[in-house]
Amino acid sequence: MNVQESASRVYEYMRKEGADSWGLNLNAWDWVPGVGVAAIADYGTKARRRDVLDFLQQWEENNREKSETLKTINSIAPFAIYAQLHRHTGDSYYREASLRIAEWLRSEAPRTREGALEHTVTEKNAVFTEQVWADTVFMAVLFLARTARLTGQEAYAAEAVEQTLLHLRLLQDGETGVLFHGWNCMAGNHMSAARWTRANAWIAVGVPEILAEVNGLTEIPEELRERYSRMMEAIVRRQNDDGLWSTVMDRPDFYRETSGSCGIACGIVRGVRDGLLERALLPAADRTLEAALERIADTGEVLGVSSGTPVMETIEAYNRIRCEPTLYGQGLALMLLSDYLE
Repeated sequence: MNVQESASRVYEYMRKEGADSWGLNLNAWDWVPGVGVAAIADYGTKARRRDVLDFLQQWEENNREKSETLKTINSIAPFAIYAQLHRHTGDSYYREASLRIAEWLRSEAPRTREGALEHTVTEKNAVFTEQVWADTVFMAVLFLARTARLTGQEAYAAEAVEQTLLHLRLLQDGETGVLFHGWNCMAGNHMSAARWTRANAWIAVGVPEILAEVNGLTEIPEELRERYSRMMEAIVRRQNDDGLWSTVMDRPDFYRETSGSCGIACGIVRGVRDGLLERALLPAADRTLEAALERIADTGEVLGVSSGTPVMETIEAYNRIRCEPTLYGQGLALMLLSDYLE
């Protein structure tokens, strides 16, 4: 399959499969469908398919009631499409709802002692007290940046930049430049200290999108750009010869993981596009694309995607996470494919 056909099949698989499955249930309101709908919106825009955006509008209307049931970092993820839906429909509801949620994030959401957004999840209402996860940048900070662009409010743009920089400072390994999965503020350590590939992917793809949204609204510190560039160059050095990254990126003996690999490659493409990264990194993204195409079944299912992964107790435990089809796996692959449609 070529890129265009693969993207279409991945999208259709997301629409039709697994209503009763945690990983494929599009009709929930948490991070899993949140990544999925964000990717669908990206695909609809880049493929110039108005029908895809119409589908998202209907999805949001069908699931809107669920959006008020729980406020956690992970439940913010689906709101990332509200700015696009506002532009698509002209409906003021999306702007008003975005302002309400953005204000909750800025004023009420739990924070760690360093001021970073505490990673709170929707699954079983669990709270990881005083923990910072890389996931938060994509799940919540991206929405905040898009709301800043939608409303023109500098305060939201500044908060998005501050949170992104805080996460990089707390998670970046000073020795290697790549990111650890999480930081425990109480213990003052990175817990298992796993350099988990999908954690790096959330920030790899999140940073170019966030900075594009806040550009012109607030100052972007040079430190943020430098940390991101160092991170991405270090990540590329850990790419395996087959174009993918292992589920823990400095463990080539661990299994290859598709979603994190696609997210990293997507970050490379978008980082180069926006002048954050050198063009010399693009061949790494091309290699990932070729490998990812081989992992898309004829049905549109993206293979080799690790299941939901909290910060594990040991590095070895990451290699025991099973692989299964998920909306975030479909979504990260779809985002990469969409970049090659343009």
